[in-house]
Amino acid sequence: MIRIVDKRQCCGCAACVQKCPKHCISFYEDEEGFLYPRIDTNNCIDCGLCEKVCPFLNCDKAVPPQEVWAVKNKNESDRIHSSSGGVFIALAREVLAWGGVVFGAVFDENYEVKITYSETLEGVRSMMGSKYLQARVETGFADAERFLKEGRHVLFSGTPCQIAGLHKYLRKDYSNLLSVDFLCHGVPSPGVWRRYLKETMSDLQSAHRAAAGKNTVFPSLNVMPTIVGIEFRDKTLHGWKKYSFVVRGRSAFKADKNSVLLSDIHRENPFMKGFLSDIYLRPSCYECKCKNGVSHSDLTIADFWGIDRLMSDFDDDKGVGLVLVNTTDGKRVLDELPMEKHLSSLADVQPLNGGFKEYTNPHPRRIQFFKRFVIGERVDSIVENLLHVSWWRRAVRRIKKCVLK
Repeated sequence: MIRIVDKRQCCGCAACVQKCPKHCISFYEDEEGFLYPRIDTNNCIDCGLCEKVCPFLNCDKAVPPQEVWAVKNKNESDRIHSSSGGVFIALAREVLAWGGVVFGAVFDENYEVKITYSETLEGVRSMMGSKYLQARVETGFADAERFLKEGRHVLFSGTPCQIAGLHKYLRKDYSNLLSVDFLCHGVPSPGVWRRYLKETMSDLQSAHRAAAGKNTVFPSLNVMPTIVGIEFRDKTLHGWKKYSFVVRGRSAFKADKNSVLLSDIHRENPFMKGFLSDIYLRPSCYECKCKNGVSHSDLTIADFWGIDRLMSDFDDDKGVGLVLVNTTDGKRVLDELPMEKHLSSLADVQPLNGGFKEYTNPHPRRIQFFKRFVIGERVDSIVENLLHVSWWRRAVRRIKKCVLK
C-alpha cells in the first residue's frame, strides 16, 4: 500500500491511481497546490500493485545516451511555433502518418495542464510549446496501454518521472511505443499558477474597465478580455534566447482579432521568476530520481543552450533542439525525420543545461513563500519581495559573469 510519509518521495505521476484494481486511490491537493495519492483503506485489498508501479520505489538503472544531436526542423513554421528546434511536432507527424496516437500536455478550459491524446495533427498542435506546470496525467497511462494492445503506434511525451511511471505502469515492453521525455527543470505548483493567473486576469480586467470608462459613453459594455492562448516560451517577440511569457486574448470590441494582453521577457515575469528560482517546485523535484536515463525513454529532447558557443554557425536564434538518443528505436525514428542535424557530445552539452542536474537546493525562502501563499497573499507580491536582489548584488553578479567569460 502506498503511504506518502515524505512528500519528496512522490512525483505525482498517477501510476498508482490508475493501476489500482479496486479504484480506491484518488488524488488530493495539498496546501502547496500539488497532488498526492490518498487511499481508501476500507476498499484496499493490499495487492501491492500501487507499490510495484511507483517509479520512485522501483528506480531503474540509468542508461547513457547512444548519441547526442543538435537539430532544427526543416519546416520553418513548425520550428517557429515550437519552444526550441521543433522536434516534438516532427515526431508527432511521423507517428500520425503510421496511423498512431500522440500523447502530450495541453491546457484545459481553465488554463491548467493535463495529459491527453490526439489522433490528428490539429489536436497535436495544442501540445506544442513548453508548459511550465505539473500536468495531470489522469487516465493517460491506461489510455496508452489500450492503444498499444490494439497494435496502434503510440508516442507518449512527458516529464522524466511521467515516462518512468508509464513504463512501470505498463510492466512490459511494447515495440509500438515511442516514449519521449525532456530535460526537466522541475515542475512548479499548479495551485500557485491558478492564483497567479486569477490575479493577473483581475488586473487586466480592471485596466479594461478603466479604459472603457474613459473612451466610451457605455462603460458598462462587456469589454472584459477573454484568454485565447498562453505561451510560456514565445519566440516571435524577442527571439529564442530571450523568450517571452505571453497571454493573448480577445475583447468585445475586437471579437474577430486576437491581441497581446500581457507580454514579459521571462526573467521579468513574476511567475517565471519564481519558477526559475526554484521557490515553488514540487518537493520531489529537488532530488529527482528519474533523470539522465533512469526513465528509459527512447528520446530525450531539450533546448540546445550554448549552441552559440559550440556551433555558432548553426544558431539563428529561432531555436535549436537538443536530442539524446537513448535506444535503437529512438535512433531509427530520429533518422527518418526531416531535420538538420549536427553531432555533439554529452560532455559538451551537460555543463550548459541545468536540466541535467538531479539535485537542486530548494530556495532558502521556499518555506516563507508558502507560509505567505497559504494566508492568501498575492503571488507577484510574494515573489517580488522574497526574490528582490539589491543593486550591489546585481553588480557583483555582472562582474562574475564578465570574469567567467
